[in-house]
Amino acid sequence: MIKLKIEEIKSFLVHRWLLVRVYTDEGITGNGEAGLWAHHSIVYEAIRNLGKYYIGKDPTRMEHHWQTVSRNTHFMGSVLSAAISAIDIALWDITAKSVNLPVYKLLGGKCREKIKVFANVSGGNLDEIADDAERRVRQGFKSLRVTPFFKGSERQTATETIKTAVEIVKTIREAVGYSVDLGVEIHRNLNPWEAVILARELELYRLLYIEDPIPPESIDGLEYVAQRSRIPIATGERFYNMWQFKELIDRKTVGLIRPDISLAGGFTHCKKIAAIAEASFVGIFPHLMGSPVNTAAQVQLDAAIPNYVLQESNIIKPPLSKIVDEPLRLKDGYVIVPERPGIGVEINEDALKEFPYEPKEIKGTFRENGSVAY
Repeated sequence: MIKLKIEEIKSFLVHRWLLVRVYTDEGITGNGEAGLWAHHSIVYEAIRNLGKYYIGKDPTRMEHHWQTVSRNTHFMGSVLSAAISAIDIALWDITAKSVNLPVYKLLGGKCREKIKVFANVSGGNLDEIADDAERRVRQGFKSLRVTPFFKGSERQTATETIKTAVEIVKTIREAVGYSVDLGVEIHRNLNPWEAVILARELELYRLLYIEDPIPPESIDGLEYVAQRSRIPIATGERFYNMWQFKELIDRKTVGLIRPDISLAGGFTHCKKIAAIAEASFVGIFPHLMGSPVNTAAQVQLDAAIPNYVLQESNIIKPPLSKIVDEPLRLKDGYVIVPERPGIGVEINEDALKEFPYEPKEIKGTFRENGSVAY
């Protein structure tokens, strides 16, 4: 293996993403991404601050660096975890390139040849939803996900909301049948008792999961729902370390967990999260909310863990796909695992200036009486 030293770390605020490149003295560059999508400008500063530690260090000591940075003063949180995640992904990219192998080889090799992904179903009415579901199945997808609400649902009564959700799920099942997996994404918009009522109404339609039925802050609340529902719960996209995921699993609240490699500690930490879940027969249902860099990194981990289940396809189309040199390929509902060294994509710095940063604005969504819905 080539002996390497980190010379520089650069961050790029692009479109709605925060990308990172780590440069070494031997010309090998690593690519990473931070996943705290609503607060990228804050994470940008955290990367600049933490990056000072890495300069002059050996990039192949990923575990050692993760431990040093995360345990220094023991102040952690989602901002620091997102910053560490971005750099960690880049370090794994460098290390794999230095031995001319894809990252999945360093993680133990392939557990699967291709990565199953789902398609989101949408529409402004039931007919449009049925048409979109049928179209997605014709495209080759074997798994679908729907947010079972229409625009303005936050102004409805709980009874109306639940009635609409059931109608949407029923419509999809009638359109595509039961040879396709189906999950629902609630986006944390219900309280525990509403979530229980909805889950019981939806049992008839054999859902693979109900995702984020309530806000993630209370595991007690999630446990209340899990004990009263026979549909597996998927959650965890806001969580950023293995101890949070371990509590979810130990409390038997989840069938699927949703770590995001660009938020929950990069390869170094997410492979541990996957192992904890594997020991309890909990599946990995990764969260993706980023660029082709985030997706490429996640695909490498997906290929190498035995308990991977499903994720978003998240294949970015032109012109945004220009930010990487070789976008991932989607075929018949599966993403093909790249065989290139590293994570499989290279950030195209020359293209980044074409896509100015678009910061997330705080707007709020409100109920009919003016209170905050979510």
